[in-house]
Amino acid sequence: MGLFERYLSVWVGLAIVAGVALGYLLPDQFALIASFEYASVNLLIALLIWVMIYPMMVQIDFSAVKDVGKRPKGLVLTLVVNWLIKPFTMALLGWLFFRVLFASWVDPQTASEYIAGMILLGVAPCTAMVFVWSQLTRGNPNYTLVQVSVNDIIMVFAFAPICAFLLGVSDIQVPWQTLLISVVLYVVLPLVAGIATRRALNKKGHASGVEAFVARLKPWSILGLLATVVLLFGLQANTILAQPQNILLIAIPLLLQTYGIFFIAYLAAKRMRLEQDVAAPACMIATSNFFELAVAVAISLFGLHSGAALATVVGVLVEVPVMLSLVAFVNRDKTNYLRGLGKT
Repeated sequence: MGLFERYLSVWVGLAIVAGVALGYLLPDQFALIASFEYASVNLLIALLIWVMIYPMMVQIDFSAVKDVGKRPKGLVLTLVVNWLIKPFTMALLGWLFFRVLFASWVDPQTASEYIAGMILLGVAPCTAMVFVWSQLTRGNPNYTLVQVSVNDIIMVFAFAPICAFLLGVSDIQVPWQTLLISVVLYVVLPLVAGIATRRALNKKGHASGVEAFVARLKPWSILGLLATVVLLFGLQANTILAQPQNILLIAIPLLLQTYGIFFIAYLAAKRMRLEQDVAAPACMIATSNFFELAVAVAISLFGLHSGAALATVVGVLVEVPVMLSLVAFVNRDKTNYLRGLGKT
């Protein structure tokens, strides 16, 4: 591992601090950055995420994608956790904390909005950042693409009904522009670019051309992650500093949900004897959230300054450091995982 990857958690920690500080000191500049959006998708953040995803897309070998169907267990795990477990455990934890444990600290209306925001996060599986987590855990890029694509297809049909059921609201308006633009920006465009790049490299006749090219791109991918963290925390700096106690209250159940869902998926992967490079991205997809969609729906349903919107924003803040900790766990546990499969 290179210097960036070896100390990635340190760099992300520094990026978080830098983001909050810069957002506080330069609010006008970050407000200008926030204005560069379309359908609730910030275009600058989308570009940085694209920089992170592109190297992994170059690694995808479409001649091998057809073989993914021979190993359906990884897809089954992802789909069961994402659509039959995660939304309902998120709703349960939201109710437990804000209707019972934190009831004396939060008024009922605000509590309902916090729960709603958590539910919206729980029903939106990740589309973009999961490619980064998969790459950091040496996940199978072909399998990851199929997992994300299947989840995106299901999300188009299942997001609104599940949200309506858990929120008790019948008139949820899904921001289709946000959903479709995000899929195009985070999956379709980098995938097309990756395919074109891979073909161009292979035409040169160098078997190691793809690997060498991806190796050269890796530092840029990590820099893209750090710049994204700075922007995310900078854009929310005032919220973080103005409502630290509320953010802490929301973060506690979100942390329990994130770690809980991951270990449910990880233990299930071990019981199912999934290959490690399939199990790692499967668990990451099950754990992370499509926060752009959740934030957009929260704002459209409850308003920009609502508790629901705040809860989805806290989901953004929690996700990066938590997912990095889970990446570190997966990488440390790789030998033990393989030993359990009888491969060491």
